[in-house]
Amino acid sequence: MTSALSICSKCVMAAAVWAALAVLDSPTADLRAQDRSPVIDLSSGNAEMNAAIAKGRATLPTFWASYDAPKPSETGHSLKVRFPNPRNNGEHIWIAEVKKIADGRYSGRFANAPRDLPGKKAGDVTEFKEADISDWMFMRNGKIVGGETIKPLLKAMPKADADALRARMESP
Repeated sequence: MTSALSICSKCVMAAAVWAALAVLDSPTADLRAQDRSPVIDLSSGNAEMNAAIAKGRATLPTFWASYDAPKPSETGHSLKVRFPNPRNNGEHIWIAEVKKIADGRYSGRFANAPRDLPGKKAGDVTEFKEADISDWMFMRNGKIVGGETIKPLLKAMPKADADALRARMESP
């Protein structure tokens, strides 16, 4: 795969699961206080992660359909976005409070603290394009829908955290 999402020698995939869950569960949560997420480095050649990104991008219409007309049980729409940086050509970070803005751009707040984006912190507002989106998720009836890039990271997480997260996913 030679997309901009996978060409860096060592892309950083922030497993901002706990920060994202705090955002999904409570739209008014203080993001800076909620960030307990580990950062997991993966090579851009990681086939499992590249497949998860491809699936997340391919299923974006599911996200946008729910975002545009959410059912009462669907809340906390979040996107994972790739931000270029000089250290490793990309850090993937969950973005909460997503909003569509003019000219095909979007905005939202960092749901976890960026590691390789100097001056940026959890809770800061950022802008991005759809081409930068690497995954999506929202809550439905208390379960995570989407979150394809979470699944390859489960095996790198402590077992108790991974098991708790699997239990929160609609399709683990």
